[in-house]
Amino acid sequence: MGKKIALNVFYNLGIIVSIFGMVWAYNNTKYLVIALFVATAAFFAYQKIQLIKEMRNSLKKK
Repeated sequence: MGKKIALNVFYNLGIIVSIFGMVWAYNNTKYLVIALFVATAAFFAYQKIQLIKEMRNSLKKK
């Protein structure tokens, strides 16, 4: 359980860093970098959703 909480914190940090990266890239007019940060934020969000679904299923079984 602790491992999954740590993984969730990592995903949250990844999303936050991606958002700050998007803002930085927008302010410096680096639009290709914005696309990279959008892709990484989408990846972290997808992984976070999968982790939440897995946790819900494991809690239902208990």
